[in-house]
Amino acid sequence: MNLLLLYRGPLASCNFDCPYCPFAKRRDSRAQLAEDRAALTRFTDWVAANPGGDTLSVLFTPWGEGLTRSWYRDALVRLSHLPHVEKVAIQTNLAGRLGWVAEADPARLALWATYHPGQVRRERFLAACATLRGHGIRHSVGMVGLPEHHAEAVAMRAELPESTYLWINAADGHAYAPDAEAAWTVIDPLFGYSVRPHASAGHECGAGETSLSVLGDGTVRRCHFLPEPLGNLYDGSYRAALRPRACGKATCDCHIGYVHLKRLGLHQVFAGGVPERIPAGPPPTWGVPSALLTSAAGAGTPRA
Repeated sequence: MNLLLLYRGPLASCNFDCPYCPFAKRRDSRAQLAEDRAALTRFTDWVAANPGGDTLSVLFTPWGEGLTRSWYRDALVRLSHLPHVEKVAIQTNLAGRLGWVAEADPARLALWATYHPGQVRRERFLAACATLRGHGIRHSVGMVGLPEHHAEAVAMRAELPESTYLWINAADGHAYAPDAEAAWTVIDPLFGYSVRPHASAGHECGAGETSLSVLGDGTVRRCHFLPEPLGNLYDGSYRAALRPRACGKATCDCHIGYVHLKRLGLHQVFAGGVPERIPAGPPPTWGVPSALLTSAAGAGTPRA
């Protein structure tokens, strides 16, 4: 079996204070950090042992910033050298030290990096991206599509290499007029997939079949957005629940969820780069007008 595991442990602290994030500048206690470290070590040991004999990919999706913690850096390096791990990636603000990437296998390590204007200078962020390129580490770069950040997004797109995908997430609670949507789509031709929630109820999804959400205590769910447990990773009880099934949630509006919604065909768009959000090549919608892009995405009502 080929499984993608989205791991989210107890860590909730972050070194940034983005106004749109509930975990901004939050501090974990020593006890909470120790709990997170122990949970991650247990998970990493499980992946290394691979009791199911599967081909695995891992995406760390912490509420906080993981790369400022040595145990996440160590886990990424360790997992990148395991032959049965196809890819190991993490969502990060890229503010942590990056010298450790030299110890990882660049064929398996990848980073999903988000640029937050006002939290870090563009030049510093671009220097971090250059460090990753220098070590041959695959990475995508993204931003939240807030109106006040559009000019910065244009500048970021101009300064990144053409080969680096710059994705844009639609801002929660923000509606996009057609001209604004078109402007963001110039930067990210796949923005149409993010700008509206996708109708998901009754539609088949790979979550719970080939993609799983894993919590720090080993609880396995279909995805981060469906609370019903499928079992536990560490006693193997989750395996009996793996099967194709339709989503029971009315809509899905987060990339790590709707990327697995089979009717959208995004596993083909991101073939070989699903964990790190990198398209296989110029997406098939490249250059298509925004209205056609969002229609093709099967989007529903605008965010508001």
